[in-house]
Amino acid sequence: MAARSKARKRAVDVLYESDARDVGPVTTLAERIALADPPVNDFTVELVEGVQANLERIDEILSDYAEGWTVARMPGVDRAVLRLGVYELLWRADVPAAVVIDEAVELAKSLSTDESPRFVNGVLARVLRDRPTVAVDTV
Repeated sequence: MAARSKARKRAVDVLYESDARDVGPVTTLAERIALADPPVNDFTVELVEGVQANLERIDEILSDYAEGWTVARMPGVDRAVLRLGVYELLWRADVPAAVVIDEAVELAKSLSTDESPRFVNGVLARVLRDRPTVAVDTV
């Protein structure tokens, strides 16, 4: 697995754990950094901090684009994968959109239900389609 793929997986782990524990992602990230086993990649830190900094807007976008689903009703892993995917699509110009969607779908395949890859792909594809009109504040 490539370094950035591992970093994304770790970021999803932190986001999922934070959600399950009802604490901020950066709090969970700080705990993982303190343990340093395994060490936390800088890219993971950037991703988790970026998601937390934009979480309210990311969840608004997910509410708009996840047809038939509220953010609260989504499976926790899917929610974490989608939050990361939306962050990378809209706030990270250094990552090609196709890579973001492919990585998110692969994470959903390995971590969630059989239906999750299709769901994740659909939501992120709709966000990408409307990316020029989705208003975001840059980090």
